[in-house]
Amino acid sequence: MAETTTDQFDVVILGGGSGGYAAALRGAQLGQKIALVEKDKLGGTCLHRGCVPTKAMLHVGELADAPSEAAAAGVDLSLNGIDAAKVLAFKDKIIGRLHKGLQGLVKSRKIEYVEGFGTLSGANTVTVESESGTRTLTGKNIILASGSFSKTLPGIDLGGRFLDSEAALQLPEVPKNPIILGGGVIGVEFASIWKSLGAESVTIVEGLPHLVANEDEALSKALERAFKKRGITFSLGVFTEKAEQTEDGVKVTLADGKVFEGDYLLVAVGRGPNTSGLGYEEQGIEMDRGFVLANKETLETNVPGVYAVGDIVPGLQLAHRGFAQGIFVAERIGGLNPAPIIESGIERITYCEPELGSVGLSEKQAKEQLGEDAVEAYEYNLGGNGKSQILGTTGFIKLVREKDGPIIGVHMIGTRTSELMGEALLIVNWEAYPEDVASLIHGHPSQHEAMGEAALALAGKPLHAHA
Repeated sequence: MAETTTDQFDVVILGGGSGGYAAALRGAQLGQKIALVEKDKLGGTCLHRGCVPTKAMLHVGELADAPSEAAAAGVDLSLNGIDAAKVLAFKDKIIGRLHKGLQGLVKSRKIEYVEGFGTLSGANTVTVESESGTRTLTGKNIILASGSFSKTLPGIDLGGRFLDSEAALQLPEVPKNPIILGGGVIGVEFASIWKSLGAESVTIVEGLPHLVANEDEALSKALERAFKKRGITFSLGVFTEKAEQTEDGVKVTLADGKVFEGDYLLVAVGRGPNTSGLGYEEQGIEMDRGFVLANKETLETNVPGVYAVGDIVPGLQLAHRGFAQGIFVAERIGGLNPAPIIESGIERITYCEPELGSVGLSEKQAKEQLGEDAVEAYEYNLGGNGKSQILGTTGFIKLVREKDGPIIGVHMIGTRTSELMGEALLIVNWEAYPEDVASLIHGHPSQHEAMGEAALALAGKPLHAHA
């Protein structure tokens, strides 16, 4: 007979993804007795089915693009083919190494790792069902970190040739002419991957007026131009009416009657909070459309001692946001006084080619908050940056500032611009003025030199830029 046991902890964490394991590691550092519950694999979606595997695939795409880029520099390379099985093995090897390292960290911190399906069964208890029996974990504090799942649309049942991002990462072939439903981060990253790996055509269907519509409009338009140049097609501003699987492919019909046909359909319409059936509502947790409503200043729910972090909390669904929130809650529970996490200060990166990066307010958001005449913006074209010319990339860095005040937004597009986001993050969160950044000496030739040039221009002394 399966045994039933009860254990007591300082903190019980439901979910071992970015937010959950960060809270566990930080809490253990602070001397807390921690139980970390996970029904799948430690590391969650980001490590196993999201951020890490997609970036591994994007790296393979970069390698596949190398021969055409090398030819312009006088180097004769050739692409003999794509071995899909080896690509998947490369991806899985990266995941495996990181997973093993994370398991070692959790074990070394003396964290009680509990495998099984956990539910919130009381204001301070989590019940875990597993093959070995039932465990009731009692915690002085509970952290809900159950993550998210791939959403679909009514009438589009995933399976067969209808893929979500997780199924797409396991596809044993490169699609020939995939259709991607959704032009957000996930959609454009997969479009970039498949085009680089040799898809004959890639089509994105987005009901909103622009690709990556949450970004500054200047970035969206620049990405659309770059995708057109790469041969990635897209339909904007018209929603999908229906999608169907045919004998050997898929067929998508838009509200205006236009029809697209392909071999696979990737449904990339966002992620929903994974909270159903976990006992949250039954225990009185305040919810909204499946999301857990936590206090923005403390991340505590309406039930005292129960906190929520990561994708189940309304806002940006980013692994590093959940990671930071996990640390924040662990420190609050530990009696420290960490600064509240400001959503606009979290960097956002899209790893397609070209890459997009942003932090802070867009120009439109800044004008809505401060007024049309209280905002200044400047775009520094990477055409004037030596390293960008060597890399063969177009793009720009856009700075948004409060007039006579600090820089409140940084937005960029171009090859490898994700590596510039560290400085952008500091500029916005430390409320630097253009004059502050302009006075810093940036290495030459480097891409981050473009950040200095943009600041020089916004400070009123443009050098490698037209006034």
